[in-house]
Amino acid sequence: MKKRIMVDMDDVITTGGFLHLINEYLKTNYTEDDFESFYMQDIVPNKDEFFKWFKTHNMYDYCSLTPNVYEVLEKLSKNYEIFIGTSYIIRDIIKDTAFLLPQKYEFLINTFPFINPNNIIFLGNKRVLNCDIKIDDRIDNLDGAKTKILFTAWHNKNISKDELSIIMKNYNEINEVGIKLVNFNLFAKCIIKIIIYSIICLV
Repeated sequence: MKKRIMVDMDDVITTGGFLHLINEYLKTNYTEDDFESFYMQDIVPNKDEFFKWFKTHNMYDYCSLTPNVYEVLEKLSKNYEIFIGTSYIIRDIIKDTAFLLPQKYEFLINTFPFINPNNIIFLGNKRVLNCDIKIDDRIDNLDGAKTKILFTAWHNKNISKDELSIIMKNYNEINEVGIKLVNFNLFAKCIIKIIIYSIICLV
């Protein structure tokens, strides 16, 4: 049986769509470097009006793939079973986010034909999923994996080793498996074979 890898979608596989719409709505030119909080929308003065406007757009029409992620996932799919675990919950409109489901699903099946559509999982709490490897940009989503890879994003790029140690202790897993901090530029700058080799070595 193949080992299972669960990969997050937003800000791990894709990037930029949400920020693009914020900039379009506010007529600004923010970049990810301008944010530290996970919730970019907190910069918008009237979030109710923003999300009414937001729901008339498909943010995946404006996102980009993380460089080389297609090639990496395709290569890994030869030896691993790939799952996409993605949340469809937006904090500020938590009861009205179902519109994201078809947007996400359509984007994923059209972009990654080698991933089984049955392996695309929509949920709010990813900690309920158990698998061999998890790749996510939020530490609390890494529960339930034997190997945990924290993918660097604007909201976690300044995490120190000391902070990681504290977080790992809180999850009572520091003696079992370390959380690996993977730089966001890894996909862009490294040779695919090196990336695959690095991930395999973590198993």
